[in-house]
Amino acid sequence: MARNKNKQIANWLRRTAHVGALIPAAVMVRDYFTNNLTFNPIQELTQRTGDTAVILLVLSLAITPVMSLTKFRALAPSRRPLGVYAFLYALAHVTIFVAVDYSLDWGQVFSTIIEKRFTIIGALTFLLMVPLALTSTTGWQKRMGKKWKSLHKLAYVIAPLAVIHYAWALKADIFLPLLFGSIILILLTLRFPFIKKNFNAKVASLVQMLQRKATPTT
Repeated sequence: MARNKNKQIANWLRRTAHVGALIPAAVMVRDYFTNNLTFNPIQELTQRTGDTAVILLVLSLAITPVMSLTKFRALAPSRRPLGVYAFLYALAHVTIFVAVDYSLDWGQVFSTIIEKRFTIIGALTFLLMVPLALTSTTGWQKRMGKKWKSLHKLAYVIAPLAVIHYAWALKADIFLPLLFGSIILILLTLRFPFIKKNFNAKVASLVQMLQRKATPTT
């Protein structure tokens, strides 16, 4: 009974992840057809797709530490769709840059990439995301075995690079990149076994203390 309930919760959370990840795309489509994309729609769409990619990347990275702290395993099936959607938004981000902004003028595209540091980091980030997206299926996971997990540890490199790209692209108001960067730093730090063990022990101790205080004495 408990196993079936956990499976139902996991399925519901996975469906919620799909819907939640698609909402920004739906809003962008609506705003495009209602002329609500500011005076520079290309720049606006580039910004929105990039922002959404970073947010979904951070959320996918957060799944494992949250499960470790809460023991709430029903979150696990949501990790893959969040990561895949992060790649799809990054793909849209790159496509707008290459196909719309520069009209597939590859000479100008490469020239722009190598001239600006944020585009160099952005291109590197996207290229690192490609093998993770291509091997995200269960079939690839089975075929690669232990190598699959090693490959997908690239996410720990991709996330910081994405935030650096984000910060350098904005130049001025970098509050959100700093926020995302801080969250990523915490999430990556919690993956170190020593820190993870001690942090989990402190959280468990805090939970027990709160439970004791909440329990009425007779």
